[in-house]
Amino acid sequence: MIGKTRHLKIESPARLRAAFGQGCGILRHSPPQGVYRHARYAAPAELADWVEHFWLEDWQFESGVPQMREVLPHPSVHLVFAPGRTRIYGVQLTRFVRQLNDKNCILGIKFHPGTFFPFSRKPISGIANTSILATDVFPDAADAEKDVLVCLRDEDMVEAATNFLKAHLPSKDPRADKARHAVEQIAKNRSVTRVEHLVAQCGIAERTLQRLFARYVGASPRWVIKRYRIYEALESVARGTGAEWANLAQDLGYFDQAHFTNDFKKLVGCSPTEYAQPLT
Repeated sequence: MIGKTRHLKIESPARLRAAFGQGCGILRHSPPQGVYRHARYAAPAELADWVEHFWLEDWQFESGVPQMREVLPHPSVHLVFAPGRTRIYGVQLTRFVRQLNDKNCILGIKFHPGTFFPFSRKPISGIANTSILATDVFPDAADAEKDVLVCLRDEDMVEAATNFLKAHLPSKDPRADKARHAVEQIAKNRSVTRVEHLVAQCGIAERTLQRLFARYVGASPRWVIKRYRIYEALESVARGTGAEWANLAQDLGYFDQAHFTNDFKKLVGCSPTEYAQPLT
């Protein structure tokens, strides 16, 4: 979906479930009247080592009728430009709920896992499950917020955010590259189901890997592995291919279905079977 725009009017349960499969990490919507739009834009070459993509949301709902959205965590830091509340969001270790009200437009920058530490120079685990003011890292973020949000076109907003970030690029950090590579191994290789598998893939000691993830990613290797395997289960639900939960649990490296169900509940808030049922 890089570079494409999705227009989502809140409609049927099938459409809501498909949202996760499309990659935006949304578990559920509430269904008020109105319009919601989510767009993604690829990072330019100058930022490609740091930024996974830019994302933009705008919405317009009936006054006093908010939209509730349950969103899944990813091991990434986001810089979000929003009117009067531009902030940096660390890795959320549990699912979280967002409430969208009235009419608004925001622009976010999703950093590759592991690549935000060179900007902040503080362990990313310190902002897990929370957010900080963007000015804590970028003193001129308030000016950038005005430059970004005054734009009327998506492309202009992305360009303004790009120019801001280019002015603040840190020196390359080889350890950030190692952290990013480790997370990519987890995401791309479903055979990585345990920390020892990742240790073998990366060729570094487990304690070193743990420290690397705490400092650069903001979550433990075990957390990241489990979350990506659960993502695969959710994508199976979105495709309508997740009925054989015991087989899926085995394919994802779980010892048995009970352990898989337990991790699924922790992340999603219900069992796989409950999640697969149509929303009412």
